[in-house]
Amino acid sequence: MNSFTPDEPATATTLPANAGSVSDAATDRVGEGETIIKDGVIAKVAGLAVREIPGVHAMGSVPTRAIGAIVDAISNADVNPGISIDLGDDGVTVQIVLVAEYPVPLTVLADQVRATVTRAIEGLVGMSVIAVNVTITDIYVAEESDDNDVD
Repeated sequence: MNSFTPDEPATATTLPANAGSVSDAATDRVGEGETIIKDGVIAKVAGLAVREIPGVHAMGSVPTRAIGAIVDAISNADVNPGISIDLGDDGVTVQIVLVAEYPVPLTVLADQVRATVTRAIEGLVGMSVIAVNVTITDIYVAEESDDNDVD
């Protein structure tokens, strides 16, 4: 069995005494550059927030969900069914289409969606939310099991 020991470097690099320290001028600067957050990222943040709300059965209308399932099956495209984003100079407007679960009060659910999406976008993305428009296209009613039948 051979043993390998790396050679020591022939010369050592000497760093200045203040290397790694931050100057007073640098502590006040965030840095130069531009941050771009794509619409799809904002839509994903909104979608993740909505999915955590009790009473939301699904995102999008039935045809939108069917098309989303087909696109998802053929590609790795990042689709956010039921969510569209409109960026303006003053902030972002979010359109959400969903299916609610029965018997959740629909206006209460819509208010929860607005509040949750606004907090998520303003907190994670850092953009102002102008409006969150909620469209409820259907109500999901869970089918009762036949276990209650008495013979």
